[in-house]
Amino acid sequence: MDMTNTDYGKYVNAKSQPSPCWKNCLWAFCVGGLICTLGQALMELYLWFELPRDDAAAAVSVTLIFLSALLTGLGVFDKIAKHAGAGTLVPITGFANAMVSPALEFKSEGLVMGVAAKMFVIAGPVLVFGISTSVLYGILLVLLGLA
Repeated sequence: MDMTNTDYGKYVNAKSQPSPCWKNCLWAFCVGGLICTLGQALMELYLWFELPRDDAAAAVSVTLIFLSALLTGLGVFDKIAKHAGAGTLVPITGFANAMVSPALEFKSEGLVMGVAAKMFVIAGPVLVFGISTSVLYGILLVLLGLA
C-alpha cells in the first residue's frame, strides 16, 4: 500500500479520537496543584521540626523525588500520569519518574549495563543542558560585571 505523507496524515486523523483538551488541562492543573500543595505541606512540616529554610527546601525536594520514584516502582505513578499528563511531569516528580522508568525497564540487562546505564537515557540530556546553561549564564554574569 503506497501512501503519501498527506494521505497518511488524513488516514491517521480519521482513525484517531479527538482529545478532550479542556478535561486534560483541568486534570493536569488539579494534580499539579495537589503535588505543589503536598510540597508546601512538607515544607511547613520540616519548618515545624525547626530545620533551617534552605535545609527544609532541600528536604522537600528529596521527599518528593523519593515518593515519585517509589510510586513509579510500584506502578502507581504511571496510572496517575495517564490521567493527569503534564500535571505529574512538570514538577520535580517528573524528573524522578524519568530516571526510574528506564531503570526498571532495563533491569533484566543487569545492574551496570541495564539499571545504571539506562537510568540516564532520558535524564542525561536534561542534566547536560542544565549544567551547560548554568555555566554559560555564570560566564555571562562575570563578563557583564554583575557577579
